[in-house]
Amino acid sequence: MASHIVGYPRMGPKRELKFALESFWDGKSSAEDLKKVAADLRSSIWKQMADAGIKYIPSNTFSYYDQVLDATATLGAVPPRYGWTGGEIGFDTYFSMARGNASVPAMEMTKWFDTNYHFIVPELGPEVKFSYASHKAVEEYKEAKALGVETVPVLIGPVSYLLLSKPAKGVDKNFVLLSLLNKILPIYKEVVSDLKAAGASWIQFDEPTLVMDLGSDKLKAFSDAYSELESTLSGLNVLVETYFADIPDEAYKTLTALKGVTAYGFDLVRGTKTFDLIKGGFPKGKFLFAGVVDGRNIWANDLATSVNILEELAGIVGKDNLVVSTSCSLLHTAVDLVNETKLDNEIKSWLAFAAQKLVEVNALAKALAGNKDTAFFAANAAAHASRKSSPRVTNEAVQKAAAALKGSDHRRATNVSTRLDAQQKKLNLPILPTTTIGSFPQTVELRRVRREYKANKISEDEYVKAIKEEINKVVKLQEELDIDVLVHGEPERNDMVEYFGEQLSGFAFTVNGWVQSYGSRCVKPPIIYGDVSRPKPMTVFWSTTAQSMTSRPMKGMLTGPVTILNWSFVRVDQPRFETCYQIALAIKDEVEDLEKAGINVIQIDEAALREGLPLRKSEQAFYLDWAVHSFRITNVGVQDTTQIHTHMCYSNFNDIIQSIIDMDADVITIENSRSDEKLLSVFREGVKYGAGIGPGVYDIHSPRIPSTEEIADRINKMLAVLEKNVLWVNPDCGLKTRKYTEVNPALKNMVAAAKLLRKELASAK
Repeated sequence: MASHIVGYPRMGPKRELKFALESFWDGKSSAEDLKKVAADLRSSIWKQMADAGIKYIPSNTFSYYDQVLDATATLGAVPPRYGWTGGEIGFDTYFSMARGNASVPAMEMTKWFDTNYHFIVPELGPEVKFSYASHKAVEEYKEAKALGVETVPVLIGPVSYLLLSKPAKGVDKNFVLLSLLNKILPIYKEVVSDLKAAGASWIQFDEPTLVMDLGSDKLKAFSDAYSELESTLSGLNVLVETYFADIPDEAYKTLTALKGVTAYGFDLVRGTKTFDLIKGGFPKGKFLFAGVVDGRNIWANDLATSVNILEELAGIVGKDNLVVSTSCSLLHTAVDLVNETKLDNEIKSWLAFAAQKLVEVNALAKALAGNKDTAFFAANAAAHASRKSSPRVTNEAVQKAAAALKGSDHRRATNVSTRLDAQQKKLNLPILPTTTIGSFPQTVELRRVRREYKANKISEDEYVKAIKEEINKVVKLQEELDIDVLVHGEPERNDMVEYFGEQLSGFAFTVNGWVQSYGSRCVKPPIIYGDVSRPKPMTVFWSTTAQSMTSRPMKGMLTGPVTILNWSFVRVDQPRFETCYQIALAIKDEVEDLEKAGINVIQIDEAALREGLPLRKSEQAFYLDWAVHSFRITNVGVQDTTQIHTHMCYSNFNDIIQSIIDMDADVITIENSRSDEKLLSVFREGVKYGAGIGPGVYDIHSPRIPSTEEIADRINKMLAVLEKNVLWVNPDCGLKTRKYTEVNPALKNMVAAAKLLRKELASAK
């Protein structure tokens, strides 16, 4: 019985790649230094999988930034603005596409399906001249082979690559991206031929778009693509991998009929209905890669249940044709539980990070082959029994409060236009008010202060004094820049979700449970293991401290319940919506305490609301109903004069705009600039939005500083479709990842652009 891993985390157990990337970008180390760190990480990962007994070990899943960007580099699909003239794509071009540079912006970044991972969206059109411009897949296969490790090279499948792309700027938005299939397939043939020549016996194509609701034209593209590749694939075992959801019936029929394909991979954790399709018929003699170990959560696998599932599958496809696998890449989980020195033993026994999941996969494969590790299985059963019976999981008062929410839709008593009038009388803001999203740069000194406080190296008084000084600096800077609604900069927070989770009951935290979000950006998701409540106020002290330093409105900064949920590792013993309602009640308490303390503007970020949208349309209405309801619960009790903001970033919002309106926030700030202002197309098409709205005027994930004229041009485009009295001016997102040398001039130009347009609007009256 064989075992397989779809993909593995790349940052390293101590974020080695993150620090190497940032050192390289800052000019403190060379390209060779970066490549050395990357090679050491790859070698360690391959050896770890081999030592764990994994038979089908992936290669080409390592990336310096993003696997979709790697595919773009392989295909030579570099947008003209980066000045690439051909040849092997190097770091300069690669990182310019990912991050932008001093003269041109980065490519769009958006969420990878319904995860918190971000990918760089390919920009394509009929004029793109594809060429084989990165040999990374072959080089990494050879690198592993030289180390004595046979791997399965992984490529983003050709159809999914095109379906995840967008028409480049200037290309008709109705351009059919799949029309480029015949232009990219020759490059895929070259890559496959090189892999065969290097000795590869297996190859994995990731085609995750097969789990989406695809029409017959898109499904036909899969049949056409693999028919075209069939002769090149001859002599190879070919795995087509799907993940993140059930595969629809028609897509299953298409997939299992693809020519040249030997094996099919399915997510059987989030795709439980796929099991029924397999039972209904599976191609004779083909391999089934059964994703029974969860690649997206950190709970230990229920080994006994998984063995039962695998035995039933073996009865359908045959034991020799069944491969035990992860549900998706382990990129979405933390690296190694061994590094967690502060988790208590009970909670630790309930968990499995990527390294432990390798052991689980192999243990299941061995058990199915008749070599069951009885001690390992017994320990696993004991851990599951412990979690079910632990008193720390259940809080009866919280469950009663959440159950009492049923029967009300929790809407504020007056409509948004009435509230905005009341708020304007109190706040007296100018037309096109300026603000930022919340965080300011997290300096080395600031990180040192937080680290030393957590390590008890400085006293609480010293910590509070240092944080107050940082807040004062940020407040004074915003006043000097003449920003209208201020933020305190969040110097006390390392992460917007972790900060709140640390102060809520029902959460546990890791020391090194880092997960890649994009590029070098890593997050440390909290673990929601039990019922959630708020023992005491979380932000009131810092918000009131900041407000006391200025006469301008100071935003109270909170993370919303849906975002806390979607950016955490969530318990699986109750429906997600029940956990979300519990978090909503905790945030509601905080909102009302902020209002009582005199904070008149409160931002409740829902950056991840769109991210959690189910991939299948049939499941989306239910999710949006409880997600939007959860947000409304948080602020239903505030006065009309209290202005509620929310923020969303880096997703495609156009298809959920009515749900965004239904959130009933007074003001929404939303990513706009990096996605070529797609958001504005909703309003051009006639959607009426009566609340305040601030589509981002510049991209904060790039070091590039936009000019006043560029920002003014963006604001003018917004004014063409939005009323001036509802439009706000703000960046795309928080500023924590930027340096002050970038933030200060960018915000100065933003405020100047707003003032310029105020004058123009006043003179046009």
